[in-house]
Amino acid sequence: MKAKQQKLSLIGAFRGLTREKWALGATILTGKMIGLCIVVAAMMFLPGIFGTTAAHAATAPLKPTDLETSMINSINTVWTLVAAFLVFGMQAGFVMLEAGFARKRETVNVLMECIYDTCLCGILFYAVGYAFMFGHGNGFIGWGGLGSDGKTITNWFFLQNTPLTYEATGIPILAHWIFQYAFADTCSTIVSGAMIGRTSFRGDILYSIGITGFIYPIIGHWAWGPDGFLATMGAPGGFLPTLGNGFRDFAGSTVVHTIGGIASLAGAIVLGPRLGRIFARDDKAKGGMPPGHNMPLAAFGTFLLWFGWYGFNPGSTLSAMDMQGIGRIAANTTIAACTGGMAAMMAGLWWGATKGKFDLGYTLNGVLAGLVAITCPCYWVSPLGAALLGAVAGFIVYASMNIIEWFRIDDPVGAVSVHGFAGIWGTLSLGLFASGQFGATGPAGADNTAPVTGLFYGGGAGVLEAQAIGTFTIAIAVFAVTIIMMYAINKLPNPWRLRVEEHGENGLGGLDVFDHGIEAYPSQDEDINISDLFDNKQPVTA
Repeated sequence: MKAKQQKLSLIGAFRGLTREKWALGATILTGKMIGLCIVVAAMMFLPGIFGTTAAHAATAPLKPTDLETSMINSINTVWTLVAAFLVFGMQAGFVMLEAGFARKRETVNVLMECIYDTCLCGILFYAVGYAFMFGHGNGFIGWGGLGSDGKTITNWFFLQNTPLTYEATGIPILAHWIFQYAFADTCSTIVSGAMIGRTSFRGDILYSIGITGFIYPIIGHWAWGPDGFLATMGAPGGFLPTLGNGFRDFAGSTVVHTIGGIASLAGAIVLGPRLGRIFARDDKAKGGMPPGHNMPLAAFGTFLLWFGWYGFNPGSTLSAMDMQGIGRIAANTTIAACTGGMAAMMAGLWWGATKGKFDLGYTLNGVLAGLVAITCPCYWVSPLGAALLGAVAGFIVYASMNIIEWFRIDDPVGAVSVHGFAGIWGTLSLGLFASGQFGATGPAGADNTAPVTGLFYGGGAGVLEAQAIGTFTIAIAVFAVTIIMMYAINKLPNPWRLRVEEHGENGLGGLDVFDHGIEAYPSQDEDINISDLFDNKQPVTA
């Protein structure tokens, strides 16, 4: 009854409102709705017309503070050092790979050459190599940094007069040095692989001085130096200014691997084959590459190299802040290695003397060929591009190893094919597979405002042309200089001659005993030959 009375009172109140009060309420409500519509319209249209501060802040990155810059540089330095340690760890992989593919009697020689080259490279890259390669100078050679007047150049030999950080990277100069030293050591180690079994150790010392101290850093300056003529190619005032594209080699398919592979070719030609080496074209039944003495060791070495490549390629960003870039590079590196190994295995299965067999040697070298090929374009290609160019590298390494064999060039580990020819292919592949999405890395992240686009993605042949000029210029120059150096060393009298004496190579114990006085697998007094237990049967007594 009470609820009914309240309802009647509300109805009475509405009935009591005058016309003037209804008009006033309607006016107030209409005004509020109009105001709300004006506010919504202003929020939607005014920022686009006048370009307010808020709109600009969404697109223009803020300049980092001094503290933020210091933190960015510290993170990038740690990333670069970790990558350097991974690349240096590849030396263990090279030692195992080369020793596994070699004959038993030259195992100690392989180990000693790789260890000595690492020590020698550190001294030479500290003394002159880093200045030659990464210092300012001219288009052909560097030697130091710009003085305070911006014109004179102070020398960086023995790491003197160096700045605190390298160029605009924000990376301390010594951290950059250790990273690049690991790369130089890789190039030096590549060369020894093709010259296994017949190079005197003293001859190895001489050619290693030439390659590590002069050939690699000076020719590498052309592509990676701050004023190298290939690095500045296509720019106004530079080499071939009308080309419009510079030479690109992100992590060293040409600078590291092609230089090492082509120098290996020159050394193998000058040395000639190992004594007793029979080539397939001369005897199809007995010819071909002698089997490695320890293939498990070679396989383990390949996996170590693959692991180290995650420092080699992603570390070349010198920037942990480019998280998309380092993730993409690591994925591309993995995919190219997988397709390279699969393609080389299938090629060995389908053709040649290994037809019908799944050959381990070709598969290992196919993995390495895929890794070498992706090293140049790893930043600029998509995973699909990485898969395709890695597969091509696998077929290339199979074909080139057989071509090298046909020309009677003795390359025990396939260094010329894996690093030389796959390196050239990888550098050229950038001009085909660059996806047009990615530009350049930097200390604070990626800059994709000027992406690199290859022929297959509608970019034309300009990038491919620049890549061809760069990689073939370096390959030809390395071959010409290195073969002259190798011939000169081979004319020296023993024991400094490049080729070891015949009795040193083919005598009891081979190079291991002749040059180092030790065998890798010496027989022990307590060793028991089980077959002797059965050959020397004792009479049975009752």
